[in-house]
Amino acid sequence: MPMIAVETQFGCLGVEETDGAITRLVWNGRNQGPETPLLQEAAAQLAAYDQGRLERFDLPYRVQGSTFQQQVCDLMYAIPLGETRTYGDIAKELGQPPQPVGQACGANPIPVIIPCHRVLAANGLGGFSGDGGVETKVALLRHERAAGLLI
Repeated sequence: MPMIAVETQFGCLGVEETDGAITRLVWNGRNQGPETPLLQEAAAQLAAYDQGRLERFDLPYRVQGSTFQQQVCDLMYAIPLGETRTYGDIAKELGQPPQPVGQACGANPIPVIIPCHRVLAANGLGGFSGDGGVETKVALLRHERAAGLLI
């Protein structure tokens, strides 16, 4: 699959495209395959986000997985920059218990663009599946000035 790598303060992020949609973001990414217009746009948006000039990603994405996984990702994608939700908030919206929501957040294949770092546990940060774990989650939230309690 084509991938473009973007150097950011959070590491080198690789964004992957499949059939006209963003399908994955990984740390320590590298350029491979053709540089499609969508990958160029994703790289531009990631760079703008990194520089504090982008509030909302506007990229077509596709999440492989259950309908529930896709619903959780859609709700995370809608969380505005500078705001957070809890696993319980999302669970309530979907009529599900918080634990599967936490698992779906942890299985998010497109972190940063689908901002799973904006979802917190009721009693703390919760986890983060990206490189660097919770430290990266804190760095992303600080970058977004999202959690005054963390700064």
